Amino acid sequence: MKSFNYARAVQAALIAIAIIGSVTGARADVKDYEFQLVDQAVKKGDAIISVRLVHKPDGKLVPDAVIFATRLDMAPDGMQEMATRIAPMPGSEPGIYKFKATLSMAGGWQLSLGAKVQGETGTVENKLVLKATP
Repeated sequence: MKSFNYARAVQAALIAIAIIGSVTGARADVKDYEFQLVDQAVKKGDAIISVRLVHKPDGKLVPDAVIFATRLDMAPDGMQEMATRIAPMPGSEPGIYKFKATLSMAGGWQLSLGAKVQGETGTVENKLVLKATP
C-alpha cells in the first residue's frame, strides 16, 4: 500500500513541476545548445579530447554545464561493444570541457555526452565522431 501512495505522490509532484514550468517558461530550448569537438582527430593511445558547449543562436560558449553522461565507443566503425573509459579533466577555459581516454585502436570513435545547462530544463545530448590516428 505504501508503494502505491509513494507513486501517486511522485506523480502529483511531477505534474506540479510541469505546470509551474509551463507558467514560468524557459529562457531557451535545450535544442539551442550543442557540443562541438575542438579537434576532429587525436592520436591513438592516451588522448585528451576537448569539446566546447555552444549556445547556437549567439555562438557563445556555455560555462558551468553539468556533464553527467559520457560514453566513448567505436560505433562509427560498427564496433559499439568496443568502448573505453572516459574521465573528465579540469577545463582550461570556460565553455571548454576536457576528457581523458585511452583509444586502443585507430579509427572512428563516437563520444556521447549528456549535460544540464544552468537555468534550462531538459538535457543537452550530442554524439560526436572523432578519428583516432596511428
